[in-house]
Amino acid sequence: MTQHDRESSPSMHETRLLDKQDFQKLVDLLWDQGYRVLGPTVSQAAIVFGEIRAIDDLPRGWTDEQSGGEYRLKRREDDAWFGFVVGPHSPKQHFFPSRVTVVAADRDGDAWRMRDVPDDEPPVALLGVRACDLAAIAVQDRTFMHARYSDPIYRRRREQALIIAVNCTQAASTCFCTSMNTGPRCSSGFDLALTELPDCFTVEVGSPQGAALAALLPTRPADPQALRQAEIARQHAVDDISKQLDTNDLRDLLLNNLEHPRWSEVATRCLSCTNCTMVCPTCFCSSVKEVSDLDVEHVERVREWDTCFNWDFSYLNGGVVRDQIRSRYRQWLTHKLASWVDQFGVSGCVGCGRCITWCPVGIDLTEEVAAIRETPV
Repeated sequence: MTQHDRESSPSMHETRLLDKQDFQKLVDLLWDQGYRVLGPTVSQAAIVFGEIRAIDDLPRGWTDEQSGGEYRLKRREDDAWFGFVVGPHSPKQHFFPSRVTVVAADRDGDAWRMRDVPDDEPPVALLGVRACDLAAIAVQDRTFMHARYSDPIYRRRREQALIIAVNCTQAASTCFCTSMNTGPRCSSGFDLALTELPDCFTVEVGSPQGAALAALLPTRPADPQALRQAEIARQHAVDDISKQLDTNDLRDLLLNNLEHPRWSEVATRCLSCTNCTMVCPTCFCSSVKEVSDLDVEHVERVREWDTCFNWDFSYLNGGVVRDQIRSRYRQWLTHKLASWVDQFGVSGCVGCGRCITWCPVGIDLTEEVAAIRETPV
């Protein structure tokens, strides 16, 4: 290797620059390497994950305004490519799909022949993943990969994926990742991490796969001025965050206040619509059902997302355990912020704020916790 090669080849944890005019080369390279590139796109008045084949597929010049129960897109004053926060989609949609067939059976005379259904989804490159979602991936990894029994579908998709993160340079009023120590800067869990500047991106390498990918791109060493600009841009997101969640003794606070009157008060507002669990990047509840054809010759066992907000989710021995919204909301919040710690050693919340934005009535879990903390029973 020549001296020039050593200077131009990216290494782990090194920061380099990629001009925006060369960004299409990154997208093309990912497709050429066999990845299906999924990233932020504008669809149905929201920024959601979709296929990215060209830089024009990105939400260039769009931003989002979010608050409790409200989400809307509007045009930016500039042409920023990643000038928004998080939408209703997260990496969970790919790693833990909302509906998947796990096994099938066909009638063979008087018997049934079971067979596995292969998961043939191609490897994906997730583009534009934010710090809170990197933390959410790590949370789900503990559930599906690091436990005694791992989920083969999740493991396969996760191990084949390439993650290109983007550091936030702004925050929504619903964001509270700083309280959960999950952002807004990407610190781990990525192959490459980008910070958008007016004419280029800083590129941080976070894995050997990321280093190999960056070595094929026309990057250049980052100069001190660009590094300073990137730091200022990332600090904007920190300064924008106004929502806080006091996590001090949070587990004990909730579990010691299971009969607090606040649970009944929030139940008068909660619709039990399940939106919060559907958009949550860590919720993993599911149900399994058998689906047969009309001739009952072929049966598939299908796993679908489920939620503790559904009335019959707690059906046991001929009855429903949590038949009131009060108990279902309490189950969700105490599991997310308290008993999740007992199960997995970490909180189930990453501070992304999606549950606040996409709640039709704007219920804010940080406000619910604060109310219980203010008047414990």
